[in-house]
Amino acid sequence: MKKLVIKINNADNVLVALQDLPKDTKIVHEGNTYVTVDEIPAKHKFFMQDMKAGDEVMMYGVLVGKVQFDVKAGMRMNVENTKHAAEPFAYRNVNYKWEAPDVSKYTNRSFNGYHRKNGAVGTANYWLFIPTVFCENRNLDIIKESLYSELGYAVDDKYKAYTHKLVQAFEKGEDINHISFEPKVDKASRTFKNVDGIKFLTHNGGCGGTRQDADTLSKLLAAYAHHPNVAGITVLSLGCQHLQVEDFKRDLFALDPDFDKPLLIFEQQKAQSEEQLIQNSIRSTFEGLMFINKQERAAAPLSKMCVGVKCGGSDGFSGISANPAVGYCADLLVALGAKVLLAEFPELCGVEQEMIDRSVDRPTAEKFIRLMTEYDDLAHKVGSGFYMNPSPGNIKDGLITDAIKSAGAARKAGSAPVVDVLDYTEPATKPGLSLVCTPGNDVEATTGKAAAGATLILFTTGLGTPTGNPVCPTIKVATNSILAKRMSDIIDIDTGAVINGEKTINEMGEDILEYCIKVASGEEIPKAVQLNQDDFIPWKRGVSL
Repeated sequence: MKKLVIKINNADNVLVALQDLPKDTKIVHEGNTYVTVDEIPAKHKFFMQDMKAGDEVMMYGVLVGKVQFDVKAGMRMNVENTKHAAEPFAYRNVNYKWEAPDVSKYTNRSFNGYHRKNGAVGTANYWLFIPTVFCENRNLDIIKESLYSELGYAVDDKYKAYTHKLVQAFEKGEDINHISFEPKVDKASRTFKNVDGIKFLTHNGGCGGTRQDADTLSKLLAAYAHHPNVAGITVLSLGCQHLQVEDFKRDLFALDPDFDKPLLIFEQQKAQSEEQLIQNSIRSTFEGLMFINKQERAAAPLSKMCVGVKCGGSDGFSGISANPAVGYCADLLVALGAKVLLAEFPELCGVEQEMIDRSVDRPTAEKFIRLMTEYDDLAHKVGSGFYMNPSPGNIKDGLITDAIKSAGAARKAGSAPVVDVLDYTEPATKPGLSLVCTPGNDVEATTGKAAAGATLILFTTGLGTPTGNPVCPTIKVATNSILAKRMSDIIDIDTGAVINGEKTINEMGEDILEYCIKVASGEEIPKAVQLNQDDFIPWKRGVSL
């Protein structure tokens, strides 16, 4: 029989409904009997005991809120009766002990990736277009339109064909409601078999704003050019903007003094015309594509993987199924000597002490404390705060407080020690688990995670989101089978079997690792990659939760 509820940690005083529970449902759990006072939708929580105003609500073994007025056992937790609360945090010199999982079955495993001269190994082989300023976005759009269909990277042919039929019907005076949509349209195979894509980092920065914004953007764009999945770069510059080409090159060569990828730079204010600029860009890039097409995949140890873990469109099951399964996969990767990146600092609110206690040394812990404190202080100065992070969709599906959301979100990182803390655009250099300072915003976070060096991203979701990244294949992991079936066009992995009791967290984590190996080898193509879901939003270091 399928379980009705789950208690996540022995210290918890709430139970999570695993399916819809009508009012007056009788539940026997661990020898105790509970009767629901309210209807409890799946993913939501109810109190295990009568509580007084001000009493602490515990979940995942940590403080996640306080009740605002007296509540009865069996009552549903909601935004009226429970408000965010979290324990204070500080460095306390804990000798953290980690028991690594058994990875003997993976000892001789490898993936087929693209080996770069600096020792990094990419999971894909991309050509990247970078504008130093938003003024060049239009030119990039023209180049993209010119290259995508001709070289076989377009995915919108079916929509163009449908629109063409609508135009024909309109011109003939026919009813367009009878025009059929063909979901598949034959498209030319790719011209360059070993080039996985041509990517474009359009953005709205580079000039105006503050010089700090331009400096941060420069470091971000340099990190993308340096990325292991990028084989060549075309840069378009206007000429007069804050972010000068020399600034970009300075930051690029600071990351790698021996940088040797093809780097093509075109400045519009030095060109004879827009036509010449675009023509020269296309021709030179085509030559570059011919060059990187000669590169082929080769075997690499799993220790060369760098995997970012992220959640978005989270629900009440995120911390129970997908996140802990991804967390076990993360522990396997760390045990194998790979890098794992956890970002979204607003979604570590409430679990700061755990991250501090897991830090390998005091400087690492204190850097985390400093970045968290500065970020939250900045939010409070404008009348906000980390406690305002949960979205209406999160709350509707059971994530009532930020601490609840954070405690579940942190499970994506498994239980490995924290070996490093990275500020935005800083590269990951140490094997093991690193924390990356980014907003919780899906795209700002994935943008920052790729800048830190993630070559794959595991992205868990309970509500569904199409988010992807231009240079880092993004794998969507559903928390529940209903979502996985309903949005199968964007979901790659279904962890609903954990909720249904059909698989353990560890079994699902191993399944996720196997899928990562296939994606890293080019054997599986995640849905976000298939859809060219290339989301890129630079963080301006303002308040973004």
